[in-house]
Amino acid sequence: MAESSRPAKVWMMRATFVALAFALIFYHLLPLDLMPASYAGPDVLTALCFAWALRRPDYVPALLVAAVMLLGDLLFQRPPGLWALLVLMATEFLKSRDRPRRETTFLQEWIAVAVVLAVITILFRLALALLIVPEGTSFLALMRYAMTVICYPLIVLLSQGLFGVRRMAPGDFDHAGRPM
Repeated sequence: MAESSRPAKVWMMRATFVALAFALIFYHLLPLDLMPASYAGPDVLTALCFAWALRRPDYVPALLVAAVMLLGDLLFQRPPGLWALLVLMATEFLKSRDRPRRETTFLQEWIAVAVVLAVITILFRLALALLIVPEGTSFLALMRYAMTVICYPLIVLLSQGLFGVRRMAPGDFDHAGRPM
């Protein structure tokens, strides 16, 4: 009986991920402060993608990550598809890297996320520089990176506590019966 409800739970969690992404994008677009910010906040949407991809890869398939991040690119006025492609490649790399080693500690996961985020941030900045696209200061990019890495544990804690997105155990199977 529980096996028949498993695909419904996966689709419900995918819808929850999309709803969270829409809420984050909506909040980011609200004109709460009319003065330019003197600091860069964390990229919560990217951290959410990473946290859910590492904890439950079946909840965030590649097409869903690409669609959500592309919408973010379009609404945040970034070059369309560039950050979406980098985040998609990063989440797929983290998913493939994490499958053989389910017993990694949170500190190892956090370091892996920090390294992958640093790589895609550098690649994003290099692509913008090569295409001669005006970009913000490097200090703001570094601040956004640091704030994202710092807030990652909070995002994992909220995802686990509020939405039940827990790391899969070594013997768990997906809804089709394949080992995760």
